[in-house]
Amino acid sequence: MRTETEAAGTGTEAQQQESPEYVRTSLAAAMTIGKIPGKFYRNAKLYCINILLTYDEGCHAKCAYCGLSGSRRTESKWTDNSFIRVDWPVFAVEDIKRALVDGTCPHVERVCVSMITHYRAREDCLKVVRTLSEVIKHISVLITPTIIGRDWLARAKEAGADKVGIAIDAATPEIFDRLRGRGVRGPHKWEKYWKTVKEAVEIFGPENVGVHFIVGIGETEKEMVMAIQRAQDFGARTHLFSFFPEEGSTMEDRPQPPIGAYRRVQVARYIINKGLGTAHEMEFNEHGQITSFGIDDGTLESILEDGEAFMTSGCSGETMDNACNRPFGNCTPYQASVGHWRNFPMKPTPDDLRIVREQLWDYSLEYHEPEAESDID
Repeated sequence: MRTETEAAGTGTEAQQQESPEYVRTSLAAAMTIGKIPGKFYRNAKLYCINILLTYDEGCHAKCAYCGLSGSRRTESKWTDNSFIRVDWPVFAVEDIKRALVDGTCPHVERVCVSMITHYRAREDCLKVVRTLSEVIKHISVLITPTIIGRDWLARAKEAGADKVGIAIDAATPEIFDRLRGRGVRGPHKWEKYWKTVKEAVEIFGPENVGVHFIVGIGETEKEMVMAIQRAQDFGARTHLFSFFPEEGSTMEDRPQPPIGAYRRVQVARYIINKGLGTAHEMEFNEHGQITSFGIDDGTLESILEDGEAFMTSGCSGETMDNACNRPFGNCTPYQASVGHWRNFPMKPTPDDLRIVREQLWDYSLEYHEPEAESDID
């Protein structure tokens, strides 16, 4: 039998359950803190509890690809809408706090508190960070630059946040404006987002700011790589996502990007973020696809043998570089089972990497999901 709190994501009573006392958690996080039963494919573990501020009226932004968008066409209430393809049930912050200390999830190394575009999110985010900082050392804030300024960033650090995430998402100003700004009558501005990246690095320091980019929303590989390089030049690292269409969103009919394109951008991101090379040394064909990573064959071979480049790129924790590993944030369990796991939440196996090597040099312009399962265990 579920407790009243465990049922918070359903029923009419959820209408009164808003931040800062309540938050939504990813389905993976809800499983990790023991609120929803379930198992992860291949025994993956979530090392970062991802939580999202919640309000009955939802997000005021209208991003074309986002499951939280105010323009999303669904019959559900905003608090019941999926995000990044999964449900985000509502729980009390105190319940999450308790789970972090009672032995339910001792492996968890970080919490990420995500804002939405809502006027109450500024102060509520800080309140949630202060509450959780009493029981966990590492807290990220995934922020909405549109509603905060430099002073707020300093307050977030004082409240207990040690890292900042900024979801620019789009690789070019034109795509950003079309999908997040004037093109959808949304409030976000490209210049404001990059200004906030600069300010966040100044306040939190290099290596402590992550820029989110989504591959597959209209850019070329070259444009994405140049955006990753720009973030690197600012002192920020890239947290890479692969587009996955959300039902009811403006872009619900857009296909996922080709697996080869995503693999090449993953390798390019790794090279840039690890200081092994730059975007300016890479070569591209007439379609903007990467044909050379601009590094020697030995270094590239080491990257492909190691496999870290294909793991989720996220905030680090106490002991690991990729604590925010978001299992199935970019693909379905079926896709993972047939070798199309976009971001591996654990170290890829030799069999995984054999498939990845084949995918890396696939220059198909469209994504085709395989029909038969591979021999991955």
